[in-house]
Amino acid sequence: MSKRHPIVVVTGSSGAGTTTVKRTFDNIFRREGYRAAVIEGDAFHRYDRKEMKAEMRRTEDNGGFLSHFGPQANLWAELGKQFDAYARTGHFKTRYYLHNDEEAAPYQQEAGTFTPWRDHIEDSELLFYEGLHGCIQDGEINLHQFADLKIGVVPIINLEWIQKIHRDTKDRGYSMEAVQDVILRRMHDYVHYVCPQFAHTDINFQRVAVVDTSNPFIARDIPSAGESLVVIRFKNPRGIDFPYLLSMIDQSFMSRANTIVVPGQKMDLAMQLILTPLIVRLMEIKRAQYS
Repeated sequence: MSKRHPIVVVTGSSGAGTTTVKRTFDNIFRREGYRAAVIEGDAFHRYDRKEMKAEMRRTEDNGGFLSHFGPQANLWAELGKQFDAYARTGHFKTRYYLHNDEEAAPYQQEAGTFTPWRDHIEDSELLFYEGLHGCIQDGEINLHQFADLKIGVVPIINLEWIQKIHRDTKDRGYSMEAVQDVILRRMHDYVHYVCPQFAHTDINFQRVAVVDTSNPFIARDIPSAGESLVVIRFKNPRGIDFPYLLSMIDQSFMSRANTIVVPGQKMDLAMQLILTPLIVRLMEIKRAQYS
């Protein structure tokens, strides 16, 4: 960990709400006047879209499986090098994954490709990572050791499946059978590489639906924020002002000594109240030690 060049990590599966967290952090950085550099987790996938499809076919033909959740499809060692570089120097190397035609147009590239690697040498006060693997520990690879603040964002599994099913069938044109195959193919990597990260996070935000999600494959709609609760678990609750949070967030309650539950539509407010003082404290330590 480095207080001279702090690193904040948000890790969670796609569709889990990491975009909301990123927007919350952007607002905190803007409001408090902090200059933040950004690493997107997609930049450290090993294959572009066409390459991934080809590698999946080759792997399956040989009796194996491949998913974006696992080590074969990612550059975790390289991501660790960039975390280490930023912690020591304030500089790092990254690229962008171009998800769609709109993102690809300014680079005159195809959607599903990567931009060239580039050195990030602009002046910044902290690094913000958002992606699938910010807290991975696998063999000699240990990414969570570099982070000063680690945030997990994950819905309960049936809700995550509902979100994926609706995204892939309605927006991407996949059949229900194809989406089921993808879910099954990714399950091994999800269990072995995604889930263990949440044991290393400092705070977990887990969205829980309060409507029936028992069969995600027949759900007609994605449960809304108003049909959800957010369970917020603190690894170390010392110093967290729970009475203040309970007074500020209507209808919130404590379910355990280290856990507060808030209405789904209050997730952004809860994040603002919880994360702002933690970020400010990180920056105060940095400036006190190195000013």
